[in-house]
Amino acid sequence: MTIKKLIPCTLTAAVLASAALTGCSSKGTSDKSTTSAKTSAQETKETVTKSAETKDTEAGSGEVNTSAEAKSEEESKKAETELGSEEVSTEIGTGESADDLLAQIKERGSIIVAMEGTWAPWTYHDENDDLVGYDVEVAQNIAEKLGVEVEFVEGAWDGLLAGLDAGRYDIMVNGVGVTDERAEKYNFSTPYAYNRTAVIVRDDYKEINSMEDLEGKTTANTISSTYATQAEAHGATVTGVDDLNQTIELLLSGRIDATLNAEVVFADYVKEHPEANIKIATFSDEVEKVAIPIRKGDDTATLLAAVNDALKEMSEDGTLTALSEKYFGTDISKE
Repeated sequence: MTIKKLIPCTLTAAVLASAALTGCSSKGTSDKSTTSAKTSAQETKETVTKSAETKDTEAGSGEVNTSAEAKSEEESKKAETELGSEEVSTEIGTGESADDLLAQIKERGSIIVAMEGTWAPWTYHDENDDLVGYDVEVAQNIAEKLGVEVEFVEGAWDGLLAGLDAGRYDIMVNGVGVTDERAEKYNFSTPYAYNRTAVIVRDDYKEINSMEDLEGKTTANTISSTYATQAEAHGATVTGVDDLNQTIELLLSGRIDATLNAEVVFADYVKEHPEANIKIATFSDEVEKVAIPIRKGDDTATLLAAVNDALKEMSEDGTLTALSEKYFGTDISKE
């Protein structure tokens, strides 16, 4: 499986010139083809007209000029007829793929996957700076089952969601928890992982023993993340951060009281940093479902079905279990 870290728009060189005006739309290709065909028709007409004028000058006969003009009109009409056929053909060709995202992905030969790349063990960079993690391999497997390559685009959480909304990314695979609010905006795949939210505090901190104890406390999380939303819902004041390392620094320095994160993320951090003086104070009551968000629309229905089919295969053949145990030390693919 070839991994590409690219910004999308795998188009031909001819279309790239018009992409700045058209936003990489297939319509831009149609317009360019139409313009080219029209130019060809005009050149044909001009060439024939010049030929007629030359004959008229040499022969000095009105009959020759009339004959040439008739020929010119005939050639021009023929070119315009060909142009019309080309316009129809082009529009039909782009319309079929433009109305179906999965068709575009297969035509492109790659699926564009958004993720943070800073949230171990879901998505992160190893000692060789290679992008790895549970979600990285989940995305690679999905791409393989779709018969395409995978292109990863890394960025901040909010930017990834905005890019998904704008159609810059096909899917987002980044440990995204399913919430009622998100379900109003996105179609979610079937869950491929299950989480318990842990409230993490310093070893010597004893003021939080339940989710209700978050009232009036300070926490830190990525803004608009599931954990920030949970903290705010329980009355905490949330400070926005970029990644887990920054969060733990704030926690250990005493600038925040707690942070919320996945239980498995806490376990992975402690495994990598056994000297960290942090602990889990309590857990949320509900188990969080992790799934893949896809923007809503008629053009994404087939992609959602294909992703669900891929996840079902990965669950049935043991792939999700193996990846879970590889990155988390336990099977998080089952509720």
